[in-house]
Amino acid sequence: MNGAEVILRMLELHGVSHVFGLPGETTIGWYKEWQKSSTIEYVLTRDERTASYAAEAYAKITGRPAVLEAPSPGVTHCTPGITEAFLSSVPVIYFSSDVPINQDKKHGLTGVDQTAMYASICKESFYLTNVKDIPLLLRRAFRVATSGRPAPVHIRVPINVFHEEAEITDLYAEEDYQFYPSHRPVADHKKIRKAVEALLSAEKPVIVCGQGALISKATDAVLELAELLQIPVGTTTPGKGTIPETHPLALRVVGARGGMEYSNAYVKEADCVFFIGSNTDSSGTNHWKLYGDPERTTFMHLDIAEAHVGNNYPLKVGMVGDARASLEYMTAVIRDEHPTLTRNKVDLTELKRTALDAVFNSNIEMPAGTVSPVKLTQALDKLLPTDAIVTAEPGVSAIYPSALLSVREAGRRYITNYSMGALGYSVPAGIGAAFANDGPVISFTGDGSIAFVLGDFETIKRSNKNITVILTRNDNYGWIRAEAILLDDVDAPWTTDFGAVDYIKIAEGFGFETARITSEDQIEATLAEAINNPGANFIEMMVPSQDKIIPFVPPWVDVARERKLPYFY
Repeated sequence: MNGAEVILRMLELHGVSHVFGLPGETTIGWYKEWQKSSTIEYVLTRDERTASYAAEAYAKITGRPAVLEAPSPGVTHCTPGITEAFLSSVPVIYFSSDVPINQDKKHGLTGVDQTAMYASICKESFYLTNVKDIPLLLRRAFRVATSGRPAPVHIRVPINVFHEEAEITDLYAEEDYQFYPSHRPVADHKKIRKAVEALLSAEKPVIVCGQGALISKATDAVLELAELLQIPVGTTTPGKGTIPETHPLALRVVGARGGMEYSNAYVKEADCVFFIGSNTDSSGTNHWKLYGDPERTTFMHLDIAEAHVGNNYPLKVGMVGDARASLEYMTAVIRDEHPTLTRNKVDLTELKRTALDAVFNSNIEMPAGTVSPVKLTQALDKLLPTDAIVTAEPGVSAIYPSALLSVREAGRRYITNYSMGALGYSVPAGIGAAFANDGPVISFTGDGSIAFVLGDFETIKRSNKNITVILTRNDNYGWIRAEAILLDDVDAPWTTDFGAVDYIKIAEGFGFETARITSEDQIEATLAEAINNPGANFIEMMVPSQDKIIPFVPPWVDVARERKLPYFY
């Protein structure tokens, strides 16, 4: 077998059905074999960065490691998606083809040390130099990517390896590593019992789930523990959807990227905070100021990544283990050792309804020519089918749905890139989500972000997927503008504004169905028409920049109150 055939057979044995990528000279040998003998679908994008983000989102939705490939000229372009995947604990098997072995030392065109480049943002980076090693290294790649804290693995393939042949006697896959997490270690039993005692003795405990709870598919285990002990459950923005947000114990999103005043106040007043699958980063903790005084607050942490446990808060109990398996053991301990346990019922339904209604009915006057993003999210929340996926950029595109959109069925129904936070994410993520899920996809983007990805409007159209891109436009980098004006006291930022573009014409040029929302009464009908159209849709709506109407960002809200500026919180 030649190297190309061995790679394809190993991917098939691992259950791979899609590969995201872009062609290049160094990969032609692989494609030749692919076209001849494999049914794996190649998702062709127009930019390697798009392919990398699409793969990351695909892995989030499917619960399987995604496969990405890029040729040597575009090898640097995949770093944004691989970095996001690394920080988000998402397994991506990333193949980068290369010039022949050692040709980079002769200054062959496109030759660069790919291994060193990706070693810092992947769990491992392999250099495939021998066809006979391919089965071993691909089994290792899937095992490493899906075990422990999941993360990308990089595989560098010189062009000659695709063509060279060898007798292969170990062509098999390990079934455990076709999904993640592939193993579920239970945290130390003594520590779990110690955590149980802390929760039972707390007067106002709260659970805060990061996206590690989603990665672990720990929904049922979190709900069982929460219902057994009547403990409210908040999530970070990336953890949104860990439990249904309509559940009586769901506190919804907390933190500085979509947390509302009531939810942030609740966790600040808690006497015991139990982090599950969270790295307690700056955005999820409002720069580590969200929670109460560590002198009086009990902190506990459960995570598969030992480096995360206790990283930012002093812990009474730190537990390293899989979230689902450890929580299942925890509830079994409680039921066995406290069989007569009774707890007062907690129901946050009215608290949430009051807070959401206050925002939805606030009727803050929008600046001339703009439409309220609150009303947009409210209408989408009403119309969104249960099988839909929403992707969103950092900034105004994500901040409103993070706070106001209700995930009614648990799971990865709402995805953002708040681990790294680079622009140009939601449209590629929408492509990946559409190949991972049969329902409609809604991709919220801003005009700062959309410029990164306009070429892949062609990918969306060609895919024949039901993807609706919603552009919330304000002709500036609104997040940076708000930071400068509100926190750095700059009167007029000079690096944030840019010229107007007729995005409707651009989208029409790619063959999209298009609409422009110019008033609130158009929102619902426009959204309904797009969701019901099975093809490519584009909606543009002018919104105020974040320094004009301040969204759910606590430091900005503090300034807005001082300066008597309009805000949502």
